[in-house]
Amino acid sequence: MSRDSKNIAEIVIYIEDQMARHKALFDRHLEAVLTEEDLTPHRLREAMSYSLMAGGKRLRPALCMAAAEIFGASAEMVLPMAVSFEMVHTASLIHDDLPCMDNDAMRRGQPTNHVVFGEAMALLAGDALLAWAFSHSLKKLPALGHTADVILKALKEFAEAVGPSGICGGQVLDMGMEEYTKKEELVWKTALMKTATLIRASLTTGSILGGASPEAVQCLYNYGTHLGMAFQITDDILDVTGDLRELGKTPGKDAEQGKATFVSTYGVDGAVRLASEESQKAKEAILSLGERARFLKDLPDYIVRRTR
Repeated sequence: MSRDSKNIAEIVIYIEDQMARHKALFDRHLEAVLTEEDLTPHRLREAMSYSLMAGGKRLRPALCMAAAEIFGASAEMVLPMAVSFEMVHTASLIHDDLPCMDNDAMRRGQPTNHVVFGEAMALLAGDALLAWAFSHSLKKLPALGHTADVILKALKEFAEAVGPSGICGGQVLDMGMEEYTKKEELVWKTALMKTATLIRASLTTGSILGGASPEAVQCLYNYGTHLGMAFQITDDILDVTGDLRELGKTPGKDAEQGKATFVSTYGVDGAVRLASEESQKAKEAILSLGERARFLKDLPDYIVRRTR
């Protein structure tokens, strides 16, 4: 094994250990939230829980928790915010899979929400999760000792990532509802809005709640932008090179729907190069945070080498 291969193997082990730690804590908490909250009607609760508990990497919650830990806060101190990110992310997936959007029948290795519960219930489940994401953090964060101004700053970052300049606007671009003269401009803008903004906000909100300085928050803002871009570029590559068993969703949908992606724009080799460049830019953005940010420093290399 070469030295580079050994280093990558060590990174994979470390990142997966850290991701597993955050995921275990998060999943236990999310189960408790779903049990404790008085959610009615029952069928709506069932539809929300179906997609929320379908697994997934829990990347955004992990980033939120990891960002807080860098500045000395515990992961538990930001769990409500981490839950809010997963609620919004899950809502976006439910809506993204609808027949009026991408019309996908598989997500995370199981039938999509609308296949199981019908289109109307899937739409309502997504809407309910979007609203619940805000009310959950507003209700739970004060009880953990966060001040009103800090909560407001965090939720401002969160709201901007969800709205028209974030994932909602990104979905419009992804579906070709906006005219762009340059295909290159379109794919970068779509990836930024649909994917990078929520990943970036996971980091900035976690750092704000963790007590980071404005300068440190800006470092994570820059890091999150490049990490999110690397994630989406890799996603585009996997849509071409992956398979249903590993991805847990239908591959080849982008090409089938004629979407502008990094692969269709730059080719597979070009997309691989761009993912590597964005990964390097992400690592450089947090050099000032030192060894305490090791998880975030190693994560970009892991992201661009993932198979699902």
